[in-house]
Amino acid sequence: MENFSFAFLKGVANQTGYTLVFDFYSTFLIVCAVLMVGYLLTKKTKFLNKYNIPIPVTGGLLFAILFLVLSFVFDVKFQFEQGFKNPLYLMFFVSVGLGADFASLKKGGKTLLMFGIAVCVFLFIQNLIGVGVMSIMGENPLLGLLAGSITLSGGHGTGAAWGETFMKAPYDYKVAIEVAMASATYGLIAGGLIGGPVARYLINRYNLKPTDQNHAGDTSDEIFSEPEKQRLITSSSFIKSLGLFALALFTGTTLTAITKGTAIALPSFVWCLFSGIIIRNSFSYFNIHQVFDREVGVIGNVCLSIFLALTIMTLNLVELAKLAVPLMVLLVIQTVAIILYVRYVTFSICGKDYNAACMVAGHCGFGMGATPTAIANLQTVTNHHGPSSIAFIVVPIMGGFFVDIANVIVIKLFLFLPIFG
Repeated sequence: MENFSFAFLKGVANQTGYTLVFDFYSTFLIVCAVLMVGYLLTKKTKFLNKYNIPIPVTGGLLFAILFLVLSFVFDVKFQFEQGFKNPLYLMFFVSVGLGADFASLKKGGKTLLMFGIAVCVFLFIQNLIGVGVMSIMGENPLLGLLAGSITLSGGHGTGAAWGETFMKAPYDYKVAIEVAMASATYGLIAGGLIGGPVARYLINRYNLKPTDQNHAGDTSDEIFSEPEKQRLITSSSFIKSLGLFALALFTGTTLTAITKGTAIALPSFVWCLFSGIIIRNSFSYFNIHQVFDREVGVIGNVCLSIFLALTIMTLNLVELAKLAVPLMVLLVIQTVAIILYVRYVTFSICGKDYNAACMVAGHCGFGMGATPTAIANLQTVTNHHGPSSIAFIVVPIMGGFFVDIANVIVIKLFLFLPIFG
């Protein structure tokens, strides 16, 4: 077949087969199709809905399999425009930073502090297990980090961001994205499966009772519902929020360029995260501007969804299959590790009471998957055994943004080890 070219698509014949090259507009159209198909599949499939599998993951994996089949049957490869991926995941991490309100620490008090200690210690444990197991099995230790706190406590967004970093020099780990997406997806399912049973075991084992007797008939939504009318997202507020994103992106990318090659060099998404944190809390402290959290969250989630859809639909599933055995061995070990840890450490350090058991369910959720999984675990436990208002304060605060901040520091510390060059 000869080469051809349309406004949106190019076909290039070469010695290794045929490559279809999609421009930005056609790539963006396919990404939107991935998200729509993922939404329909997730909505209609009980398993996907129950375990909070992200829409981009559902649609992206389906399209990745489709492209793999087409490449084998018709000897054709697909090349999509990738230029807009970088700004999208930077926008997502800016949204995490802008959502990190340090004033909210007061809401959790001592319980949040103790829970935070338990969570942060486990970040180190996840990476020690990951690097140790992969070193014993003779695999790249970066696989251990990717199947450690990067994805299991960080989720798909953090996994994809570090995956992009590890694919480049000096790491040159070409299957980093594939490993990250597989690990994060496993973590979502595992976190949803183990959280409720572990919490129920502790509640029954120690005959624990809820302390929120004044809310005995409440659900989590009722406890935290606000009487005020919900603030609307308008064009004016949206522009203000975009201005904050622009400032954080500029600051973060500038710091990346300034620190490049120095001892404090960090990936650009980390600097953008920190820039968002500084801007949010500085503006709040000096009463310059109050960040519209829900609007910032919407912008960040949209950017992450588009980024993940494009990332996952272009996964190299063949290369991932070669790592299936060592990756699954490690992930099973990580699952056993978090069960033992939350049972004997998180539960103990948080007070060995009913609230502690509920926080165990939450820790399983975002310690293996993501904050939505943690909230789903909490809702399941409290619906069966009674309310825990402190757990619904502490778990979202820790899982929503503070664990991401701690995770960045822990990962960077591990990358200083001689084993990573």
